[in-house]
Amino acid sequence: MSPKNAATAAKLNITAGNRSKTVEMLVTGVLIACSLVAILVTVGIVFSLLFESIRFFERVPMSEFLFGTKWSPQTALRADQVAAEGSFGAVPLITGTLLISFIAMCVATPLGLFSAIYLSEYASKRTRNWVKPLLEILAGIPTVVYGFFAALVVAPMLRSTGESVGLNVSSESALAAGLIMGVMIIPLISSLSDDVINAVPQSLRDASLGLGSTDSETIRKVILPAAIPGIAGSLLLAASRAIGETMIVVMAAGLAANLTANPLEAVTTITAQIVALLTGDQEFDSAKTLSAFALGLLLFIVTLILNVISLKIVNKYREQYD
Repeated sequence: MSPKNAATAAKLNITAGNRSKTVEMLVTGVLIACSLVAILVTVGIVFSLLFESIRFFERVPMSEFLFGTKWSPQTALRADQVAAEGSFGAVPLITGTLLISFIAMCVATPLGLFSAIYLSEYASKRTRNWVKPLLEILAGIPTVVYGFFAALVVAPMLRSTGESVGLNVSSESALAAGLIMGVMIIPLISSLSDDVINAVPQSLRDASLGLGSTDSETIRKVILPAAIPGIAGSLLLAASRAIGETMIVVMAAGLAANLTANPLEAVTTITAQIVALLTGDQEFDSAKTLSAFALGLLLFIVTLILNVISLKIVNKYREQYD
C-alpha cells in the first residue's frame, strides 16, 4: 500500500472511530437521562406524599394515626356542623390490608408455584403451549370483573355455606376478597416462577439424576434451592400487587373499617380508603383529604420494608447456593 493510501485509510479509521465515540456518548446520555427521569419521578412522588402528610400531621397527632383503633374520617366542612372532628386511627386499615393480602397469598402461592413446577418439569411441550397462555389470561382480566365475580358469586356462596354449618358470614367479607385476589395474582407467581425454574442450568438436573435422584428429589433438593431468589421475587411482586389492589376490596370486602382478624367479617384496606377519601366534594386542605396522603406514605413505607426484608432473604439463599 502506498503512503498516500495508508494515510487516507488512517484518516478514515480516525473518522469512523470519532463517529462511533460520538454515537456511544449520545446513547449513554440518553440512557442516563432516562434513568434520571425515573429517579426524579420517584423522588417527586416521595416528596409530594411527605409534604402533604406533614400538613396532615399538623392537624392530627402521628401517634393517633399510627396507633388509633378507630377510623372515621367524616369531618364536616364547617366547624358548626355535626361530627366536625373525625377519628384517624389507621390500625383497622392496616389489619384489613394484611388480612386480605395474607388470604390472597395463601391461595396464590401454592397454586402458582405448583403450576410453575408442573409446566416446567412435568408437562409436555404441547401441554405447556396450551396451558400457560390459558393461565396467563387471568392476568388480563380487569380487576372490576374479578370484583363482580366476587360480589355476585363467591360472597353469596360463602354466606350460604357458612349458614349451612352455623357460621355467621357477612355479605361482604375479607375471605371473599382474599380468595378472588389470590386467583388474580396466580399468573404473576406462576409465570415468573416458571421462567426462573427454566433458567436453572440443565447440568444441575442431569447431575442429580445421574446420581440416582428421582424427579421429585431433584426438584426439591436441587432446582428449588437454586431458583429460590427468583421465586422470592415473584412472591414479593404478587404480595405488592395484592396490597395495592382496590376494586376487588371495594366490591367484595366493603368499606367498613373494622378492627378484626375474622375473615368472615367485612373489612377495608388502605388503598380502598384512599380512593374513598379522594372522591366527592371535600376540601383539598381538610384533614379528611390530607389523610389519604398519610395513608399513601404509610403504604409506601410498608412496601419498602417488605422489599428490604425480601432482598435480605434473597441474598441469604443466594450466598448459600453459591
